[in-house]
Amino acid sequence: MPETAKKPAKASKTTKPMGKTHAPAKPPKKTGRPSKYDPEIARIICEQLSEGIPLRQICRENDGFPAWRTVYDWMGRDEALSASIARARDIGYDAIAEECLLIADNMEFGQKQVMTDQGTATTIEDMLGHRKLRIETRLKLLAKFHPTKYGDKLGLHGVEGAAAIKTEDTNANKFLEVIKNMEMNKRAG
Repeated sequence: MPETAKKPAKASKTTKPMGKTHAPAKPPKKTGRPSKYDPEIARIICEQLSEGIPLRQICRENDGFPAWRTVYDWMGRDEALSASIARARDIGYDAIAEECLLIADNMEFGQKQVMTDQGTATTIEDMLGHRKLRIETRLKLLAKFHPTKYGDKLGLHGVEGAAAIKTEDTNANKFLEVIKNMEMNKRAG
């Protein structure tokens, strides 16, 4: 009789318990390239921010530095870094204000070309309009960046966190007294 291959035995079905059991959930895999936080780069960024250099310029002009968006991601994950950058920016605002004084105090000479009947005339003079524009731009940015310190808005307000300033309209009280007096004179008379 020819030999026949034995069929493998059927695996017995195991019954699962009635209650649900969960394996520990694995966190989802993050997509994209992982961020390489470097404390030395963060320190240099804070240094340059405190000199009044914008973050985008710092990231753009230094080789090996992350994109500015990455720095904001770092700040979102690290409260200490966020506080350091905020402090550096505050110091940088003062540096920009000091730069305005330097621009105002130092003359900048440039060439000015004027068309005349005889051709083009070139003169060398102080570029006052250009200096005014540079100062005005910086001051407007400072007013937007830090309105409480550099803004022009004037208002009546108390100390932050304290009770509101109470005002009383004394004219309204005087007006009511005048009306009462008129009514009393009308009744009396």
